[in-house]
Amino acid sequence: MNRRQLAWFMALAMLTLLVVASAPAFPQEEPPPAEPVEGGDLEAPAPDATVETILREQEQLLSGQRFTYNPDGRRDPFMNLFETMGVTSKGPRPRGSAGMLVTELDLVGIVQDSGGGDVALVLGSDNKGYFLRVGDRVFDGAVIAVDSRLGAVTFRQQVDDPRLIKPYRDVEKRLVPQDDEEIADE
Repeated sequence: MNRRQLAWFMALAMLTLLVVASAPAFPQEEPPPAEPVEGGDLEAPAPDATVETILREQEQLLSGQRFTYNPDGRRDPFMNLFETMGVTSKGPRPRGSAGMLVTELDLVGIVQDSGGGDVALVLGSDNKGYFLRVGDRVFDGAVIAVDSRLGAVTFRQQVDDPRLIKPYRDVEKRLVPQDDEEIADE
């Protein structure tokens, strides 16, 4: 490369650098058009309006008006795992079936009420019988299904395991355990 080509190359590099340095890094928004005042003169937009707009947008973002999270049954990734996630209460448990854990209930039978709905008869840890319908709550869950045809009751139990994706587990209690059903069918 001779001196003349080197001089042209350096001049071209300097010109390119000058053009790049003078261009704005981000496209600028044009200010809103000025509004006419009663006298017919145009009024320039106040610089405080831009600051107020920025502050209002930041406030909306921080208050959650511009961002939402729909977990769709998954654990919230923004929730602290060390906080209690399940149903826990301080003090004594309530009396009756509302104070029993799912594991403390034994399915004794399934009956139908006068309206034709299925009702589960369970035996609690206090050796008393309780009638549970779909939607009834126990201490760590709720009844989600009673099926007299299968002889089963399904509980949705709340669990405190941060490793699980869903914060619940479906527990099915049967009148005839599945192992005995296989023997009876043979």
